[in-house]
Amino acid sequence: MIDQTIRQSWIAVLSKVEVKDLEEVWQRLKEKPEYYYLRPPETGLIMVRARAEGTGSLFHLGEMTITRCTVQVKNGFRGTAYIMGRNQRHAELAALLDALLQDPYQHASLMDLIIRPLELTLRKRKTLMAQKVEDTRVEFFTMVRGDET
Repeated sequence: MIDQTIRQSWIAVLSKVEVKDLEEVWQRLKEKPEYYYLRPPETGLIMVRARAEGTGSLFHLGEMTITRCTVQVKNGFRGTAYIMGRNQRHAELAALLDALLQDPYQHASLMDLIIRPLELTLRKRKTLMAQKVEDTRVEFFTMVRGDET
């Protein structure tokens, strides 16, 4: 049985990467599993909640589009994915990979083949984005006018 915190971490990776990254790792798999939909990819809305100043009372921030999918592979493992946006292929691939990663016989090899490279890709993109933000940072300062008495 796979630890749920470990599963949560790979689900987060699968949902945050771009679909082209998932397509690349999908093509690396030598054998593509047989599967069927328990819930085919479908797009809908969820209400996003936030906290005032990060710790205050909850309020409804707005709606966000998501796509969800649930599949079952031939060996019986079920995979689920919830993806921000409307990309049904992204949700399908993330659900498939989630199901495959739950199989203890192939878990370790799939973590090395799929999740670790995707984590590296996410870290590189995050670093690049932080650098772009830093490059455009503007420092403001205030000058005091008038008499100081």
